[in-house]
Amino acid sequence: MAKKRTPEEGAKKVNNPNVMGLRPEVLEQPITQTLELNYMPYAMSVIVSRAIPEIDGFKPSHRKLLYTMYQMHLLGGSRTKSANVVGQTMKLNPHGDAAIYDTMVRLSRGYGALLHPLVDSKGNFGKVYSRDMAWAASRYTEVRLDPICAELFRDIDQDTVDFVDNYDGSMKEPTLLPTTFPNVLVSANQGIAVGMASNLCGFNLGEVCDVTAAYLKNPKINLMEHLKAPDFPTGGQLLYDESALRQIYTTGRGSFQVRARWRYLKSENLIEVYEIPYTTTVEAIMDKVAELIKAGKIKEIADMRDETDLNGLKITIDLKRGTDPDKLMAKLFKSTTLQDACSCNFNILIAGMPKVMGIGEILEEWTGWRMDGVRRRTYYVMKKKQEKLHLLKGLKKILLDIDRAIKIIRETEEDAEVVPNLMIGFGIDNIQAEYVADIKLRNINKEYILKRIEEVAGLEEEIADLQDLVNNPGRIKKLIISELAAVKKKYAVPRRTEIVYDYQPAGALEEDDETPDYPVHVFCSREGYFKKITPQSLRMSSEQKYKEGDGPFLYWEGSNRDELLVFTDKQQCYKTRLSDFDDSKASVLGDFLATKLVMDPGESFVWACLTSDYTGSLLFFFENGKAARVELSAYQTQTRRKKLTGAYSDKSPLAGALHIKEDLEAAAISTEGRCLVFHTALLSPKTTRSTQGVNVMTLKPKWKAERILPLGETHIVNAARYRARSLPAAGALLKEEDRGEEQLTLLD
Repeated sequence: MAKKRTPEEGAKKVNNPNVMGLRPEVLEQPITQTLELNYMPYAMSVIVSRAIPEIDGFKPSHRKLLYTMYQMHLLGGSRTKSANVVGQTMKLNPHGDAAIYDTMVRLSRGYGALLHPLVDSKGNFGKVYSRDMAWAASRYTEVRLDPICAELFRDIDQDTVDFVDNYDGSMKEPTLLPTTFPNVLVSANQGIAVGMASNLCGFNLGEVCDVTAAYLKNPKINLMEHLKAPDFPTGGQLLYDESALRQIYTTGRGSFQVRARWRYLKSENLIEVYEIPYTTTVEAIMDKVAELIKAGKIKEIADMRDETDLNGLKITIDLKRGTDPDKLMAKLFKSTTLQDACSCNFNILIAGMPKVMGIGEILEEWTGWRMDGVRRRTYYVMKKKQEKLHLLKGLKKILLDIDRAIKIIRETEEDAEVVPNLMIGFGIDNIQAEYVADIKLRNINKEYILKRIEEVAGLEEEIADLQDLVNNPGRIKKLIISELAAVKKKYAVPRRTEIVYDYQPAGALEEDDETPDYPVHVFCSREGYFKKITPQSLRMSSEQKYKEGDGPFLYWEGSNRDELLVFTDKQQCYKTRLSDFDDSKASVLGDFLATKLVMDPGESFVWACLTSDYTGSLLFFFENGKAARVELSAYQTQTRRKKLTGAYSDKSPLAGALHIKEDLEAAAISTEGRCLVFHTALLSPKTTRSTQGVNVMTLKPKWKAERILPLGETHIVNAARYRARSLPAAGALLKEEDRGEEQLTLLD
């Protein structure tokens, strides 16, 4: 029996095949071990080091790029070629020049993806609102840091943030940038990691500074009073929904609607769209409109073109004569991304861990982090002043006997002994002695030394003040508030996205508004042949034509805008509109519903009803004697769905149905010839379409329920004979005088 190879030996065999021409053995590894050893480190690397922004509002790629430009003295300096920046950034970011340049493009003023661009660009950087407008290569464009970046790097050299080694240990880079304002709420950011994503929308800088200052004063403030709504560089109109925004502010997740801004030029009969939602592009909008025109759903547009130029975005829509621009735009808002949903997922790395937070939590984290940064900066300045004070105190001791200090230095034979001799002679430490020994000969006079010593009292006061600042959170908060006020005064700009409080939903102006509204008579046969006839046509010829073996079944008087609900034997409901049918004549068979509505193979029409406002209820009567009353509103949908499944119960075949607008007496008839008269008020309406209903008619084993009719539409003379005191009941056998015609027509 062959000796079983250990995993270590197997691995060695794989890595070092010692037989030429033979395929090396493959070491099997459990999937759980593969996930743990291979996939999990990759997933964590993507989450922590690539895709999710941190509390300063930046991903690592943004931070490395901006810090490189800062080190290249591009803050306040002249522009340099983008290729130079890309090359230098590769010292910190080893992911390739294309990825670095793409990051730079998104941060640039030319591209326009940020409310406050961080890169002052020159050249073609494309546009955020265009899918196909490509940016120029990095060798052609020029960049430098925008002035607002001074707020990102302020006091970065005063120990406000931690520094770590870069990927090869050759230089240092900051773990975060010490932003003086909550950039995480100002700069829009999105990223897709492994198993999670982040989508941060931007807010107006002035509003963010206000809400942060107010939060520092009182953490229990109503955030929505100060931070009204998100703001986007592409403008547009934000449809204000307080509940949706409150959910985002509270949980960090949710969505809201943004629509394009447009104007109608009456003299030229055209519409100009000059601002679009941040989440879409010009090309996506034009492609969708072209698709709608091709499908015949939009007929009011004569031409549409992109007239974007150096003055900004512009989509021009030429209208046909007589078109109502408001109704057309309502259609386009509903059917295209001219109105689009902006989703939010405020997922941010906090201490290396991803966390979804609302605005309040983000402000809590940022203010805590910023207070720590101010405290570290203050401590750094205080330490520098303490070191200077320490030197001046040593100089003060020398002042007591300058001649003695000069004598010690002159009489010391070796240079290395100067500092030790000064330390012994005046009782000062090594640092103070080094400072004294390095004083220039021309400065060894009482005037110079007295001037320096006069700084001691001022330094001591400054150090005491700084120490108090370090230990006093209230003062730190006041300092941050003053910095926020300065940022707002210097960099804040008016809102670009208009907030619309009173607006009409995109679906409010339905296409039906343009559908002709006129009275019609509607006929439907037993086999499902459907005719819509105008009163004028019906007066000319009222004799209906039917297929051999077919006959009249349903009849309505309604409007061309009414909706038709068609029920089949597969418990499905097809929804359509009378306007979808052509006007017909009594002399033709009409449209076959199964073909017109594209029913499933083998599916047959059983019943239908007409409605304009979905009021009332439907009464389904099944062959097992049960009846189910369902609110008609249960079949109303927000979208234009054409088919509903589970339209009624499938426990028993449907014997008949009624559309009840007001409660009435109904007559249920079985195959045995029995009739049961009951009042529909005895049945309570349900909102569940597939409810089985309740027992109404008691049936013998070989009989079943056959049909149901309103009592007023039957030939029953003695109704009292068939009325039941309670349900369920068997009913009574129909007498000859109550039978009437053999063929009864079900009317609605």
